[in-house]
Amino acid sequence: MKNRYLCCLCLVLAGCGSHSEPESPKPLVDVKVTRVTREDLRAQVRAPATVFGRQQANIAARITAPIRRLLVRKGDLVAAGQVLAELEDRDLLAQRAEARAAVADAEATLEKLTAGSLPTDIERARGQLAVAEAAFRQAQKIYERRKALYEEGAIPARELLISETELAQARANYEVARTQLDLLKQQTRERDIRIAQSRLEQAKARLAYIESQLEFTRLRSPFAGTITEQFMFPGDMAKPDAPVFAVADLSVAVARAQVPEAEAGPVAPGQDCSFESVDEPGRRFAGRISIVNRAVDPQSRRVEAWCEIPNSDRKIRAGAFGEVAITTRIVRQALVVPLSAVEFEEGSDRGVARVVSPQRTVMLRPVEAGLRGEGKVQVLRGLNEGELVIIEAGYGLAEGTPVRFEGGTR
Repeated sequence: MKNRYLCCLCLVLAGCGSHSEPESPKPLVDVKVTRVTREDLRAQVRAPATVFGRQQANIAARITAPIRRLLVRKGDLVAAGQVLAELEDRDLLAQRAEARAAVADAEATLEKLTAGSLPTDIERARGQLAVAEAAFRQAQKIYERRKALYEEGAIPARELLISETELAQARANYEVARTQLDLLKQQTRERDIRIAQSRLEQAKARLAYIESQLEFTRLRSPFAGTITEQFMFPGDMAKPDAPVFAVADLSVAVARAQVPEAEAGPVAPGQDCSFESVDEPGRRFAGRISIVNRAVDPQSRRVEAWCEIPNSDRKIRAGAFGEVAITTRIVRQALVVPLSAVEFEEGSDRGVARVVSPQRTVMLRPVEAGLRGEGKVQVLRGLNEGELVIIEAGYGLAEGTPVRFEGGTR
């Protein structure tokens, strides 16, 4: 009886020992997911940037004079050639009047000479010619009378010879006087006219110089733009080495980006770019790269690139600071996921993505990545279009872990 009881007890205990407790269910993890999609992926280089105008200049006076009046203020839009300020010009106006009078006097002198008025030397030579001509005519008449008397036998041959000699001498004197007058006329007239012309040119040059100085009393904008700075006020002494205004052409804004040397290799003119200002986060202005410096700044080890942005509405201000994003490469219809969907091996393009199975459990999937940009990564191998991948709260989840996400249940 006792042995039978022990056997029954053993059987009961054996039965209890062979029955295992049921496994506890795995915890349900809330995650955020997205689908693997195809889209154009852009590789971008990002760098800090400061905005400048397409053109900019400091406007300074070319002469030293007090500022009489300012015609524009800081922030005003100005046209090319518009007068921005006027300097004191009363002394130059007086000099201009004097220069104009000098030009009029020089013109009158030249006109008098070219009209035929001759100096004293020519008048004296003219008188000498008249005397020589009269003597020549008188000698000729005496010779003709004595020749007739000689032919009649009234005078000896010696008297006729004397008359011939006197006639030849008078003719020579007349020719000399006439030649001398012609030379004086030619030389003196040409010389005096040249002198008068030179004095007229000098007077005109002086007047032109005064006119240019007067023009310098009006400070003009070299191009259409915006007054970005005002350094002086009426009464201040304007000087060539001290600007009065700064003007910038902001119809095209130039965001000058400082690209790290290690990332500057693929950056080139003509690439698409955009600028985001720190005072307007989330708003990007599209442009195009126009200049990439061929030299690296030795201090910062950065390369300057210019992103030119149309800015006809002047929404972008000169001096604004922000970030430029430069698109260096585009892959069309790439298979992409967010960067947060892949746990990369350090220093490589390989990693692991956590895919959600149809049973809402985690599947670990090795992937190989390609281009990265805009917060996304191109998947070359390991994922298929349309699959769900975990992008938040998935780090460290093991294979088979059940998950829950918005739009689905376990």
